[in-house]
Amino acid sequence: MTGYDVQNGAAGGLRVFSTDHEQVVFCHDRPTGLRAIIGIYSTALGPALGGTRFYPYHSEDAALADVLALSQGMAYKNSLAGLDLGGGKAVIIGDPEQVKSEALLRAYGRFVESLGGRYYTACDVGTYVEDMDVIARESRFVTGRSPAYGGAGDSSVLTAFGVFQGMLASAEHVWGSTSLTGRRVGVAGVGKVGRHLIEHLLADGASVVISDVKERAIEAVTAQHPEVDVAVDTDSLVRQPLDVYAPCALGFALDDEVTAALTAKIVCGAANNQLAHVGMDKALADRGILYAPDYLVNAGGVIQVEDEIHGFNPERARQKAARIFDTTRRVFDIAAAEGVPPAAAADRLAERRIAEIGRLRTIRLS
Repeated sequence: MTGYDVQNGAAGGLRVFSTDHEQVVFCHDRPTGLRAIIGIYSTALGPALGGTRFYPYHSEDAALADVLALSQGMAYKNSLAGLDLGGGKAVIIGDPEQVKSEALLRAYGRFVESLGGRYYTACDVGTYVEDMDVIARESRFVTGRSPAYGGAGDSSVLTAFGVFQGMLASAEHVWGSTSLTGRRVGVAGVGKVGRHLIEHLLADGASVVISDVKERAIEAVTAQHPEVDVAVDTDSLVRQPLDVYAPCALGFALDDEVTAALTAKIVCGAANNQLAHVGMDKALADRGILYAPDYLVNAGGVIQVEDEIHGFNPERARQKAARIFDTTRRVFDIAAAEGVPPAAAADRLAERRIAEIGRLRTIRLS
């Protein structure tokens, strides 16, 4: 998804205009303090699936902008991953370390249940498998649960694996080799996904430099992998000599300033909605930087939680996530053939499947 339009609202926050979403639900439960928004972009391919983000947004408008962008991204992600699922996303407004409680999560579960299966939720920033177990006490439409309740557990493992597959396909496109041995990779954000990605990179022979706003996250990585270098911050990280830059924190990591400063030849990371505005994909291409579309390469997690709906099989899920390599290669080939940036090529491929497969639902079965 190459971008969406926002404008400054009269009150100074972001206000979103002109969306094609099927449904947006505002959820408020005063006794528990729950304030949440659920966005359903499309159910053309099946029920909308996307995680629940728990984050202290500075305004409701900012939360709305995020949920609209993320839910559209999920529709494209699920389509490219070959899943029979539409795109949705939810955000809970607040600091999870301060306001998260059993009552709040169960209240949120009631709202998910009220949608009757149009939306399936899962983990995202600020939510964990244990939270999904609590939400599932009030809703049938929850995945990403703990193994104790028949779930697959932490989806960040397969997310990192998928990003690594996309990175190998990118390396093949740029350097003609599906190996990162001897390459320098900068990983911005070493939380759940970033930590697992680092393990793949080191095992493949890459050198790694990291940054994160949380010192404890950096300490956890360096304690396990003392060979990893640490940048002062992400601003200095992107300016270092890099072969690959992997944004693995929050969105909009690729703005004009970062793109102008980048030394890397490849951008491939786990963060959602990395492009700060429309046209950013072209700016990267103009600088000779290959961008692996975020919603393409970070689909391993959603592949895992989708597999869980059918009764989780780890090997089956991993095999499906491994196909991210082939899909990334296909996107690069389409981009080259049609003379467009990879993000536009990925959008076209996702939209084509949504239209072609979604149309089949118009065929009456009885």
